[in-house]
Amino acid sequence: MKILLINDPGIPVPPQNYGGIERIVYQLANEYARLDHEVTLLAGPDSYCNAKTITFGKNDLNKSKWQVAKEILFVWWFLVRNHSKYDVVHSFGRLVYLIPILNKSVKKNMSYQREVTVKNIQLIHKLPHRNLYFTGCSDYISKKEGLVGNWHTVYNFVDINQYTFVENVEEDAPFVFLGRLDRIKGCHHAINFAKKTNRKLIIAGNISHLEHEKMYFETEIKPYIDNNQIIYIGSVNDSQKNELLGKSVALLMLIDWDEPFGIVMAEALACGTPIVGFPRGAVKEVVEDGVNGLIIDKNNFEISVLSEINKINRVHCRTSAENRFSLEITTNEYLKE
Repeated sequence: MKILLINDPGIPVPPQNYGGIERIVYQLANEYARLDHEVTLLAGPDSYCNAKTITFGKNDLNKSKWQVAKEILFVWWFLVRNHSKYDVVHSFGRLVYLIPILNKSVKKNMSYQREVTVKNIQLIHKLPHRNLYFTGCSDYISKKEGLVGNWHTVYNFVDINQYTFVENVEEDAPFVFLGRLDRIKGCHHAINFAKKTNRKLIIAGNISHLEHEKMYFETEIKPYIDNNQIIYIGSVNDSQKNELLGKSVALLMLIDWDEPFGIVMAEALACGTPIVGFPRGAVKEVVEDGVNGLIIDKNNFEISVLSEINKINRVHCRTSAENRFSLEITTNEYLKE
């Protein structure tokens, strides 16, 4: 099968540190190639994979509208000239990329790793189209009220073999918060949780370039960093992440938004580390309460939750990652679509 994978420029494929979707696209491209499919990756500068790669656009998360427009025009030009060469065009980028080939016979899969704008889907669906499919990275995305068209859920994945399973941790093992230090990610809740349970917390992640998020870090995170109970270690690479998650008693996903998936949860489970989360977005789908983690009430949780975490079998956490969030399972699901 000849497959074209499209990813938005902004972060290269694969990413150096932050970039969950870019890591997904990279591993998916390599797995398709390993299975002897003919793969072309269309992505931002400095991208590569074990197949043909064509780069375009600009790696900048704060791009101008003019730059975005130029990138859309490039993809349109490329698809008009080349769509007939492929059996599948699989976009992890913008839905607007597919407009020139909506009514062409080539199979089109638009994958959503973010919130869906229902109005845009409804508008696109009114246009003449053939062989157009949608996938969401969770039921929270793909079963949103008002969506039209052919939708399926395909969960994200991690390469299980890249994560070291740790069956037992130290008695005083820390909690870990791992993610971008934006307010919606809930690092302030993680700090509060650690203090209430009198447990060490290790914070890893990058500080946003946005001014209001910088202020959030300066006023609600930094004052509590004492390098004793609350420790901030900055951004981490894949090797550091593996070690950090493996030695932690639990990953804290105390989020203030509806997370579309949260790849870090699958990464934690692959290490055998349970998740403690608020019931927002896909957290309710990833976390099996009492089996591979705990769902807690934002406004009413007891200190005794710590003893409940210790009852969770870390083997069950690893097994849930293998059975639900592996590269092989997700690849097969996409190839069926």
